[in-house]
Amino acid sequence: MAQIALDDRRARKLQNVGAGVLRYGLTFLLLLFGTFKFFNFEAEAIQPLLTHSPFLSWLPAVLGVRGSSAFIGTFELFAGVGIALGPWWPRFGVIAGVIATATFATTLSFLITTPGVLAPGSDAGGFLLKDIVLLGAAIHAAATSLLAAGARHTDPSRVVVPVG
Repeated sequence: MAQIALDDRRARKLQNVGAGVLRYGLTFLLLLFGTFKFFNFEAEAIQPLLTHSPFLSWLPAVLGVRGSSAFIGTFELFAGVGIALGPWWPRFGVIAGVIATATFATTLSFLITTPGVLAPGSDAGGFLLKDIVLLGAAIHAAATSLLAAGARHTDPSRVVVPVG
């Protein structure tokens, strides 16, 4: 049986690949779902979630269903662009990561506030559950950008980057 030698250098490279997949996978999904929010099919799909949300139920009354969806989409697009650019503009990456974190925390709240969303046969429950992973990716992106922003203002040899 062959053994694969994974020294610290290779493990760090693998970790960097994983972090890149997290960052740009999250970016892609935020841009994709943010763009969807500007179309009627998505606006209609999220309307029941908004109606039952204690945080967002006011949106359709103020902006209408399509306007509410576009409003949310704007935040998702901003977050997607900011997370993508975070390695070059870490402060922008931090803000975008925090917005994405709030977005996914809010959508996960729909699991509790929307009646029947976790019932067998409900498409919405499964769709929302993926946001657990996306929440983790958003937190990771925000923290990575925060560390990078701090590193630019301090001696780089003193910044401790957690790897675990």
